[in-house]
Amino acid sequence: MTKKLIKTEPQWREQLSDEQYRVTRQAGTEPAFSGIYVDHHDAGTYRCICCQNSLFSSEDKFDSGCGWPSFSSRLEKAAITQYPDFSHGMNRTEVRCQHCDAHLGHVFEDGPEPSGLRYCINSVAIDFNAKD
Repeated sequence: MTKKLIKTEPQWREQLSDEQYRVTRQAGTEPAFSGIYVDHHDAGTYRCICCQNSLFSSEDKFDSGCGWPSFSSRLEKAAITQYPDFSHGMNRTEVRCQHCDAHLGHVFEDGPEPSGLRYCINSVAIDFNAKD
């Protein structure tokens, strides 16, 4: 298991844009259909914007129509942690980067087979690395 990345609030604020900080460090959400990766279809890997931990493959990205990048699977089980989220009067499962605890979005059980999962992820919480 990799050691957790821990930074102070000022360190995160210096590294991240205001929107990235609001989403990843304060569990915010970007507006639907506003993110740069909603209609992104290049081959590569999506990484955590805070620590560059590899999270999702473009091979598992699909158009769910929800307004956020959606993935049917994560790269590695250990890359993401899940937590119950009862905020805003809803019962959801929040997903966070295992390495730095950044809020990424939520996972739902309405995705395509074989996983049946839809990882609904904020574009500002991830970065893209193209395949060579």
